[in-house]
Amino acid sequence: MKLYTYFRSSAAFRVRIALNLKRIAYEPVFVHLAKGEHRKPDYARVNPQGLVPTLELDDGKRLAQSLAIIEWLDERYPAPRLVPSDAFERSRVRSIAYLIACEIHPLNNLRVLQHLKRVLGQSEEGINAWYRHWVADGLAKLEAELARPGTGKFSHGDAPSLADCCLVPQIFNAKRYDCDLAPYPTTMRVFEACMKLEAFDRAQPSKQPDAE
Repeated sequence: MKLYTYFRSSAAFRVRIALNLKRIAYEPVFVHLAKGEHRKPDYARVNPQGLVPTLELDDGKRLAQSLAIIEWLDERYPAPRLVPSDAFERSRVRSIAYLIACEIHPLNNLRVLQHLKRVLGQSEEGINAWYRHWVADGLAKLEAELARPGTGKFSHGDAPSLADCCLVPQIFNAKRYDCDLAPYPTTMRVFEACMKLEAFDRAQPSKQPDAE
C-alpha cells in the first residue's frame, strides 16, 4: 500500500495511527501541503479532491477521506477492531470521531487559516484567536461527551478506537497553537494513554520522514 501523506495533516495522522495499530506496512508518499503540491495536476490525477490522505491499494485502487479509509481498513483487516461490532457502541465511537473530524477540524485546517490571512486580511493574532476559540468550543463538547458512560481508558472502553485516531491529532494541533488544555482533564487523560502506545507515538508529525 501507498499512503499519500503530509506530516502535519491531521487527517493523514489519523490514518497513520490506524495503519500502525493494525500493523499494516505502507509506503509513504509525501505531498507538501504548505507548498501547494496537493493542488498540482499530478496529484489531482491521484485524488480529484486535492486532499490528503489518499490510500493506494496493492491493486491500484485509491481511497480518500480519512474516516472512510479507516472504516475500510477495519472491514478488510478486522483485528484489532477500531469500530465496535455492537451497534450502540459503534454509533458512539463514530459520534466522537465526527465531533472532532467534522465539527472541530474543518474550521481550523490549513486552507481555512490561509483564507483568513490572504483573502480576509486577518492578522496572525486574529487567526490565532479564531483557532483557539473554535478549538475551545469543540473540546468543551468533547470533554462533556467523554464524561458520559462508555469512556474507559480510551475514548470508548479500554482499547483504542476510531475516536482516538481522531482525538490525538486534534490535541497535537491544539498544543501547536498553545491552546489552554487544562479545562479538559478527561480528554487529556485519554490523550496521554494513547501516546503511551507505540502505534500513536510512531505516527506523530515529528517522527515522519517529511517533517521539517
